[in-house]
Amino acid sequence: MHIQKIIRENIKTALNEIFKLKTKNIELQQTKKEFDGDITLVVFPLVKELKMNPKEIAEKLGNYLVQTNSIVSYNVVSGFLNLSISDEYYLDLFNSIKDNLEYGYSNINSEDVVMVEYSSPNTNKPLHLGHIRNNLLGYSMSEIYKASGKKVYKTQIINDRGIHICKSMIAWLDYSNGDTPESTNTKGDKFVGDYYIKFDKLYKKEVEELIKSGSNEKEAMQNAPILLRAKEMLIKWESVDKEVVELWKKMNSWVYEGFEETYKNLGVDFDSYYYESDTYLLGKEFILSGLKSSVFYKKDDGSVWCDLTNEGLDEKIVLRADGTAVYMTQDIGTAVQRVKDFPDINSMVYTVGNEQDYHFKVLFLILKKLGFSWSENLFHLSYGMVDLPSGKMKSREGTVVDADDLMEEMTRTAKDVSQKLGKLDGLSEDEKNNVFKTVGLGALKYYILKVDPKKRILFDPKESVDFQGNTASFIQYSYARIQSILNGVNFELVTNKYERQLEVKEKDLIKQIDLFPSVISGAASSHNPALVANYVYDLVKSFNSFYQSLPILKSAFDDKKSFRVELSKLVGITIKNALSMLGIGVVDRM
Repeated sequence: MHIQKIIRENIKTALNEIFKLKTKNIELQQTKKEFDGDITLVVFPLVKELKMNPKEIAEKLGNYLVQTNSIVSYNVVSGFLNLSISDEYYLDLFNSIKDNLEYGYSNINSEDVVMVEYSSPNTNKPLHLGHIRNNLLGYSMSEIYKASGKKVYKTQIINDRGIHICKSMIAWLDYSNGDTPESTNTKGDKFVGDYYIKFDKLYKKEVEELIKSGSNEKEAMQNAPILLRAKEMLIKWESVDKEVVELWKKMNSWVYEGFEETYKNLGVDFDSYYYESDTYLLGKEFILSGLKSSVFYKKDDGSVWCDLTNEGLDEKIVLRADGTAVYMTQDIGTAVQRVKDFPDINSMVYTVGNEQDYHFKVLFLILKKLGFSWSENLFHLSYGMVDLPSGKMKSREGTVVDADDLMEEMTRTAKDVSQKLGKLDGLSEDEKNNVFKTVGLGALKYYILKVDPKKRILFDPKESVDFQGNTASFIQYSYARIQSILNGVNFELVTNKYERQLEVKEKDLIKQIDLFPSVISGAASSHNPALVANYVYDLVKSFNSFYQSLPILKSAFDDKKSFRVELSKLVGITIKNALSMLGIGVVDRM
């Protein structure tokens, strides 16, 4: 059992013994560095329940706790009870986890099952920087949920239908001369995306010509011949026109191959796929049943709406007057379908940008009104956009930062930095390339994941690959340093139980390691991988302070030497596990 859990249980016992109080208001935190102690109990939440002076409560608890084996002393500062924990407890923890390669991971609870949706791209363009943040958030949260003990299904819904898909198809028909990704040696999603950009240029040209001919801007934008052809193609697709559907399937297959290559390079995966072409009609049956139960109402024009004004929202259309579905209808049906496909699901997480905040508030509320019990456990993992120093990205104009190009640039940047350091001598070219890719992608992932998802990010590739400061490179370098220490061991480790007085830096490091399971739990419950990212940075800072202050391999005492080597090894395990939850790899040399 971890130290905070032990202390929490001891405090519960003390409160019951002294005050006959059973409460959940036990708030623990690490003691601030300016005070003596290891763990601090925040007494203020207990004041209301006990109706006593906070100092009096703290003193009585402190006097009780020092009689246990875990607490050696205490002090009270302004309603905070600072507790000093015995070395014995920290050593017991260390001895119990030092050889655990899975440290931090909880056993999977098959009854706690979450489905995480992320990526969800359109099939008319390649993945870009915005998709990278989406994929990294969805994947890392999936790994963190797993580590916290949840069973996880990773999924996405691919937006493979609509006018935007037809635009790429029209441009390909007119201008490809039968070219394919294979014949042009072009990645499939990039190939199709180029025709989407081509369509937009042609469309703008036609709009300009119509305006010159006397049309106003609105008319010109609606009546550009190439747009009318795209709309006609969409009608044919919905009518299952054989030629249109075959072209649609062919071009989508090119894109899917491209997507899979990007996902593989980025290091993300999925357990299931949903396609909008299959799901866009789902949900209609629930609209009809909702009409019967008065969840929805029909307007005079035949359109169906949900009135959410009593909940502080507005009225939301769920079915058009002509009976066609809107996105809300589809999302209702898709959510229900997923629970049918995976009956053990009891919660779902949607990783979607913050421009859709309102949409998901409405979706979750409608599902609740329709009586689905699992609707209480739906969460929108909302995130801010990613900007570059060059400005905002626009897909139609081809000014987006392509995900593949960015990953290649990050690998090149890591190569340049690593070669300047000159520490890869003796490695083969394949080994060097693995280091460059691991460091480059790690820099990209960490730079994005260390920021709270809700915040907007200005991404600077060069700043992200820095061997100093809060970066993946700094953390990976410290991991490589630990591997160098372990490779330098030329004596037999003391593998039995350690019993000794701890140095301050040793104790600080074990305290930091002890926090890892609670950090994972907190990251899972708050849906925030930044907690894991910043935790591992703090762990590395603590290790470097330990490394610089105390001799490890050069210690004159075998027990100290052996203990510090094993402590370093446990730090390495913890770093590797934490980075793995962020989708980041490690290397033994940098």
